[in-house]
Amino acid sequence: MSLPSYPDASYPGQSAGQHDPYGGQAPARTNGFAVAALVLGLLACLFFWTIVGGLLLGLLAVIFGIVAALRTRQGRAPRRVMAIVGTVFGALGLIGSAIVLVAAISVFDSQEFKNFEDCVDKATSQSAEDRCTEDFVDELTN
Repeated sequence: MSLPSYPDASYPGQSAGQHDPYGGQAPARTNGFAVAALVLGLLACLFFWTIVGGLLLGLLAVIFGIVAALRTRQGRAPRRVMAIVGTVFGALGLIGSAIVLVAAISVFDSQEFKNFEDCVDKATSQSAEDRCTEDFVDELTN
């Protein structure tokens, strides 16, 4: 029984047909930064309502997406579209999280919320606390 013969390799891991006479580095077949940007961007969009999830994951997705896009532009890595999509999803997560943060700050810093806190502090029963909650919701919607 004989084994099939293969062309001699120039060095381990590369066949003789793929040898680059100028010693240049071949582009990577994957782009980890693009994949990371896409995954983090999707997670940022899903968890934008959690301030830390949207801001942290979105910021990381934007950074990794920009790095991946620059690597593809220089010809060192593929998947340019994946890098751009990850960057866009990360930016959307950042924007959504920023909107939630501004809304939360405006509600918790409002006079209505301070009135609600005072009402709950003075409430002596569950029904009084429920009434405070109803008044707070009415003040916010009006």
